[in-house]
Amino acid sequence: MAQVEVYSTLFCPYCARAKSLLGKKGVEYVNIDVMEEPNRRAEMMSRAGGRTSVPQIFINGEHIGGCDDLYALDRAGSLDAKLAS
Repeated sequence: MAQVEVYSTLFCPYCARAKSLLGKKGVEYVNIDVMEEPNRRAEMMSRAGGRTSVPQIFINGEHIGGCDDLYALDRAGSLDAKLAS
C-alpha cells in the first residue's frame, strides 16, 4: 500500500473532500495539520514547489497536488494504481 501524506487544515472544505475520497478508497494516510503544526507549512511549501494552499497531497513522496488534482487522477483511472504501489 502506498504512503499517503495530506497537508491540511481543520476547517478546509477541500481538505475534507480529499480525505473523504481517500477514506472511500480505504486508504490510510498521514494527516499533517499545518495550523496545529505551523512549522510544517514551510516543509509543505518546499515539497509542493512553493504552493501555499491546502490540501497538498503526496503519494509515495510524489506531489499529486490539491483536491481537484486528486479527483482528476481518480476520474482518469490513475489514482487506484498509484495507491496500490
